[in-house]
Amino acid sequence: MGTTAAWFEDRIAAAVAPLLPGFTVEAVAEIDSTNTELMRRARAGHTPPVLLVAERQTAGRGRLGRPWQSAQQSEDDAASLTFSLGLPLAPRDWSGLSLAVGVSVAESLDPSGHAKVALKWPNDLWVDDRKLAGILIETAMPHAARAEGLVAAPRYLVIGIGINIGPRDAEGMRTPPAWLRQWRPGATAPEVLAELAAPLVRSVQIFEAEGFVPFAERFAARDALRGREVQLSDGSVGLCEGVAWGGELQVRTAAGLQMVSSDEVSVRPRGMAF
Repeated sequence: MGTTAAWFEDRIAAAVAPLLPGFTVEAVAEIDSTNTELMRRARAGHTPPVLLVAERQTAGRGRLGRPWQSAQQSEDDAASLTFSLGLPLAPRDWSGLSLAVGVSVAESLDPSGHAKVALKWPNDLWVDDRKLAGILIETAMPHAARAEGLVAAPRYLVIGIGINIGPRDAEGMRTPPAWLRQWRPGATAPEVLAELAAPLVRSVQIFEAEGFVPFAERFAARDALRGREVQLSDGSVGLCEGVAWGGELQVRTAAGLQMVSSDEVSVRPRGMAF
């Protein structure tokens, strides 16, 4: 089924291909989940670098299995941007990758910091404590590497990103969402994708070579939780002291400084529901 929008596939591919030879861009009108599709391909051994964008996802996923549904749209005006970037990657340490991705996306959406796009550990972008965007990172071991037992072989990385471009219904959400057109009224999903793609790939490649360290101070400048009392999903409460050089969240509790690194732990400023 064809798309109703022009997604600047050639423009994006031309900007990214020098960084990722063989890179392609695919746009579809509807899919269950762009992340799910790229993970299916990777497990089947199809692992070229690709960006897959969908105008609508019917079974989009967020972190911890939470649903991410595309906002409703008119025929020519996507109210949300949902896409996944897939590429082979072999960093020395995967810790902090979602934070580095968040830094890249936040700086593309709000380069001046005027809109105060903040980063909520480990994978959300917030504006005034309202969710603007979410990130879902998954990896797959290509079939050939699994068969040969190559533990250190590059894994296939899939980065899924969902961004609210226009207003969306807040029904069923813990807090009303934020959206990009609140400060960029003329923004469109295809234009935003074209802005994000090449900087995102460059950031991922920097992370592969150098880890989270080059992103740590940039994350700190947009840290939504630092200096706030937070509650972990296990009920413990403490003062957030920012993010460590390895990407761990530092929370000062009654038991001392806790280094939170598990993707299975949710964190909220105290008083906000999980």
